[in-house]
Amino acid sequence: MAGYVTIEAQALTQAIAAIVAAGGSEGEEPLQVAGSLVGANLAGHDSHGVGMIPRYVDALLEGGLLPNRQPSIKLDAGALLALDGERGYGQSIGKAAMAMGIRRAQQHGVCVMTLARSHHLGRIGQWAEQATAEGLVSLHFVNVMTRPSVAPWGGSDGRFGTNPCCIGVPLAGEPPMILDFATSAVAQGKMRVAHNKGEKVPAGRLIDDQGRPTDDPRYVVVEPWGALLPFGEHKGSGLAVACELLGGALSGGGTWHGSHDGSRRVYNGMLTMLIDPARTGAGAESFFGEAGAFIESLRQSPPAPGFDRVRIAGEPEREMRVQRLTGGIPIDETTWEEILRAGEKLAVPRERTIETAGCGVAGR
Repeated sequence: MAGYVTIEAQALTQAIAAIVAAGGSEGEEPLQVAGSLVGANLAGHDSHGVGMIPRYVDALLEGGLLPNRQPSIKLDAGALLALDGERGYGQSIGKAAMAMGIRRAQQHGVCVMTLARSHHLGRIGQWAEQATAEGLVSLHFVNVMTRPSVAPWGGSDGRFGTNPCCIGVPLAGEPPMILDFATSAVAQGKMRVAHNKGEKVPAGRLIDDQGRPTDDPRYVVVEPWGALLPFGEHKGSGLAVACELLGGALSGGGTWHGSHDGSRRVYNGMLTMLIDPARTGAGAESFFGEAGAFIESLRQSPPAPGFDRVRIAGEPEREMRVQRLTGGIPIDETTWEEILRAGEKLAVPRERTIETAGCGVAGR
């Protein structure tokens, strides 16, 4: 078993925030970035958690990621907003952009918002959670502008990114449904985590540099490059293309159709639609009543073999959060070493990061 560290969430947040601050971020941004990344780990999505920091640091040093940016308004037509992320931290840009869209949806009943040129937005479910906390339905289509890592259905090399899609729906008297998924068979970051742990992955998710099926995640982590496959064959591939056209072309952030220059930056474009259920034809009472009745009906389904009950999207993440808030966040030894080295690139001694996190290597 590979070595790992287990770190309490608040301590990990402080350690990561110190690295972000060393990269030039000021004010609330270091804790905002760190809190968002740690939040992904708490939800069980280690692919979008603190393991991204080494890549962020490289992007900072290359100039592809800029600290202390806020979204700029390119078009303001009331219920229609077009924003530019100015290559800033997606954790800051996303929160500010969603706050703007939420205010417009509360004012007009709906908001259609595009966001271009944000650096990595992280776990898109976070932005749906921000909207559902205000009682709004939230839909997101996102493209990923970095090395193309996913093959189209019928293709044998990477032509687009993992292009996530997310839908958040508020529910009465309980947490929301948050459906958040990559259009690839698995998130690219999960392959980084598997590679660092020395694990293989299930069949049907990857192809190697010759287009042949493989279970080795190295082909989407280091050269020679292979590719992820889309989920659901032509269905996932089609949805990925839709995310590219809506999140990329429609936002003005661009689509992927060139060669990769080797840079480490990750840009996202996003189309977001926000809807106030109270302002629809059905009205709030009807919507929440029907939604609640349907969810209750789902939960009455007898569990299939290997399951204890039926869950809706968002419940597994909330259960994992409770578990990791109590027992700490596990980080494999390779990823932790990458984080320590990233801090050193910004003149944060590894000893300081280790001391702030209050951890050592365990699990050998």
